[in-house]
Amino acid sequence: MSKPDNAFPAADSLATLKDSAKGTLADQVTAALKAHIANGEVLPGARLPTEPVLCERFGVSRTVIREAISRLKSAGLVEVRQGSGTVVCEGAHIKAFTIDLDVRGSIEAVLRVTELRRGIEGEAAALAAQRHTPSQLEAIHQALLAIDSAEQAGQDGVEQDLAFHLSISQATGNPLYPSLHEFIAQFIKEAIRITRSNEERRKDLARTVRAEHLAVYRAIAARDVEGARQAALSHIHNAVERLKSADPAFWRDSGSRIA
Repeated sequence: MSKPDNAFPAADSLATLKDSAKGTLADQVTAALKAHIANGEVLPGARLPTEPVLCERFGVSRTVIREAISRLKSAGLVEVRQGSGTVVCEGAHIKAFTIDLDVRGSIEAVLRVTELRRGIEGEAAALAAQRHTPSQLEAIHQALLAIDSAEQAGQDGVEQDLAFHLSISQATGNPLYPSLHEFIAQFIKEAIRITRSNEERRKDLARTVRAEHLAVYRAIAARDVEGARQAALSHIHNAVERLKSADPAFWRDSGSRIA
């Protein structure tokens, strides 16, 4: 039996979360509901309030509520049970984990995201060096070449940069690494766009970044586990240092120019 919806947070608490979120009304309502689920404030089996009640609590239309609930269902956070309404799924507080950082124009947020990547990228490179197959190594090489092609075509290379790191995670032999990479990618894409934009302002930085990528690839190819780990760690560390030393004008301009 589902738990009553009086276990759900009060209207003022939900409204505060909605107003603090970004994006469309559906984005804000979804974020507010996910936050309460992630925090464990709404336990598995708890029933969500009815649409009219949610509309009143959030001050939005039924269309917005239905869109938010649909997103929660797609994410595996809630389910519709016959005779019980919409209830929170088991393990939903884990699935609801997210990274809520607005990286546009904020060096602190970008640095936090980049620091998060450091440990993940280092271990992924080490495992890839140890476990890669010939086809996986070739995929990493092709991803590296794709970055060059994108830059030569005048593109920012963000998607290709992400694909390069994804190809390394796929060579770890651990399916959790590419899954984690793809999850984080949706939050770090803007951070990578900003770091690459900073690098593009100086051609010497772009050459340095390419050399760092190449060093990671070569260590993986040589099955140099520690060398691959250190090359990846050095790459992320240097990205942080490049951002710290960026011209202040870059941060004043990046929000409007890159968003």
